[in-house]
Amino acid sequence: MNIRKLNKSDYNDILIQWWKDWGWKVPPSIDMLPDEGESGAIVYQGDVPVCAGFIYTSNASLCWISWIISNKEYRDRTKRKESIKALIETLSLAGKNLGAKYCYVNFNSPHLVKPSEELGFIKGSVTQEMLKIWDN
Repeated sequence: MNIRKLNKSDYNDILIQWWKDWGWKVPPSIDMLPDEGESGAIVYQGDVPVCAGFIYTSNASLCWISWIISNKEYRDRTKRKESIKALIETLSLAGKNLGAKYCYVNFNSPHLVKPSEELGFIKGSVTQEMLKIWDN
């Protein structure tokens, strides 16, 4: 397993396709992502990218992990689970190293909730994700 920082080319070369593969009608725009898509990590098994996600920081003692996505074509379930857990752990520790006292996630998928709980995240309420976009 190899984990590296995301770069801008990952957005167009990898992530857009993953979001489409999972049925996202509108993948997040690069200007919605922290640091134009560069504040995050991608996990590889060998030379195959498996999953990626982003971390937002703020002027509060809080970081937020979001937009986790995986390679739908990657079929090794055990390694996928390991990769997702390693991604969440890597992003949360990055937030801690940047000075965050709290790390927030808002996951609905059991494939994200379970590894988060295993890493010590505390389950809160179930929410509905919503987004408003202004036409400027």
